[in-house]
Amino acid sequence: MKLPAGAPGAKVLAFGHYQPANVVTNDDLSKIIETNDEWIQSRVGIKERRFAAPEESEIDLAVQAGGKALAAGGLAAADIDLVIVATCTLETQIPNAAGRVAHRLGIDAPGAYDVNAACAGFCYALASASDAIRAGSARNVLIVGTEKFTQWVDIQDRATSVIFADGAGAAVVVPSETAGIGPVVWGSAGDKADAITIKDRHSALHQEGQTVFRWATTALHPIAKQACERAGVDPAELAAFVPHQANLRIIESIARKLGADNAVVAKDIVLAGNTSAASIPLALSRMIERGEVPSGGLALLLGFGAGLTYAAQVIEIP
Repeated sequence: MKLPAGAPGAKVLAFGHYQPANVVTNDDLSKIIETNDEWIQSRVGIKERRFAAPEESEIDLAVQAGGKALAAGGLAAADIDLVIVATCTLETQIPNAAGRVAHRLGIDAPGAYDVNAACAGFCYALASASDAIRAGSARNVLIVGTEKFTQWVDIQDRATSVIFADGAGAAVVVPSETAGIGPVVWGSAGDKADAITIKDRHSALHQEGQTVFRWATTALHPIAKQACERAGVDPAELAAFVPHQANLRIIESIARKLGADNAVVAKDIVLAGNTSAASIPLALSRMIERGEVPSGGLALLLGFGAGLTYAAQVIEIP
């Protein structure tokens, strides 16, 4: 039996992102439900978020972000042979998102599959893309995190409707002579799976906020540190820390315990809300676009969410 040679390493060549045009402020929400700007900001740190239009699907969002990532990386559709989409908000499970996204982008006959690790989905997809390239199963991979949470959230539920939003972020992963994507540290806490649920196809998202908050602020900083250790990187060397944009208080707590004092900490949650699997690539793509992080610097990514699942890895910023 013969196996392909693969590549010594893999790296992220480029990022891309897309947000719907409809900006929804806390004041806008206060006209629909009993809430206000001070209440929302004090609890989750969000000032505004984006809601997709009724006719705009999570596939539409993914195509926009994926196209921008390809353009930023200087690659054509023909260069991609694997597409992975991380999402947990598909309106229907069949057909999958990856095949449709690939077709819309003109990518001919790639491997195409979805990953559902909720808010950790992008990091799972990134690890899978890196492994596929190093094993010789793929050459160039497009990964997209895309969510349309507004179709799964009850606008009258103040515990969720002020938090979740819509958007997409994408990355192109390619072979590298050196390691541009560090080892993934991933796992799950299935005993707490009931903390974030959708009961059935006729139900909306339910979240036990305090349970998730306690878990995230106590269990995840050791995972972040372990990802640095496995990559041979001291947290002080990080140029950026990009955790899942779940809640500003969670982000600040993990960052403080990580000890990455020189890193720019992503706080996209303030203006983008919680976009689940899209939040990490969306946040980092926007940081790169604004010139807040250096090309070639090291960024620690940390995804966590429903399942409860988590994953972390260090990457070189394109």
